[in-house]
Amino acid sequence: MFLFFVLNSKSNKLSLTPVFNKLSLALNKAEKGAVGVVDAILKTVYQPYKWLFVIPFMVLSTLFHGAACIVMAVLFGADAGNIVAVSWARIACVITPIRVKIRGRYNYTREKTYVVVANHQSMVDIPVVHGWLGLRIKWVMKKELKKVPVFGPACQSLGCIYVDRSDSQAAIKSMAEARSKLTRKSAVLFFPEGTRSRDGRLLPFKKGAFRFAMDAGLPILPITIRNSRQIMPPDSLDLCPGEVEIVIHPEVSMAGVHGGGKSLDEIIARVRKTIYQAL
Repeated sequence: MFLFFVLNSKSNKLSLTPVFNKLSLALNKAEKGAVGVVDAILKTVYQPYKWLFVIPFMVLSTLFHGAACIVMAVLFGADAGNIVAVSWARIACVITPIRVKIRGRYNYTREKTYVVVANHQSMVDIPVVHGWLGLRIKWVMKKELKKVPVFGPACQSLGCIYVDRSDSQAAIKSMAEARSKLTRKSAVLFFPEGTRSRDGRLLPFKKGAFRFAMDAGLPILPITIRNSRQIMPPDSLDLCPGEVEIVIHPEVSMAGVHGGGKSLDEIIARVRKTIYQAL
């Protein structure tokens, strides 16, 4: 009788719909609440592991791998030092732990030189990209990091580029020197926002990366880094395990930008839109 009533009464169908909708919303809310409670419990349990093991281990690991990187680079070249740097990055991801998922591997090859541009939300971005992208990366870094013991000289031995953001002429000179030192199969990585995003929103892009690519005649490889802010927010040590996704987009040619049909601003807008749409 009840089935007959439900199937044949249009008015009852209409009256039951809001009930089902409210029930569905209540269930979704309860599910989200339960997930939030579980996440909070796991985060609390993780804290002793973070403070007693992860952070002390990473300090020692950075010192050890930094020194090894310098020695390897001096004896066998920057590429040998890069092997040590990749080891450091992967160990950092494993002990946290951070699961790295990569989409778009078919959009690049390790046998080519790129100017890589990526969004920047967390310090976690550095080991994730360096450890798992598979490119010999030379980072563009603010000059203040050069003074950090072991870390600064290690990055310099890898051929990383230190830039004085307060002196445009010095920055241009640094970029020119970096272009002359570029080797085949290496990549230069820029965070074109210039700093980490504090609220997760993509900041405006500066032109440095794109001018560098234009002058060097290299393609841009846009990359979107997702979820790193949830693992370690900027300006904090609120570290927690999780998954970071790297989305690798098709390369963007800089051919013809020198007075050709494409302007530099058009390329910047295009690349920024590509990275933004995958966030």
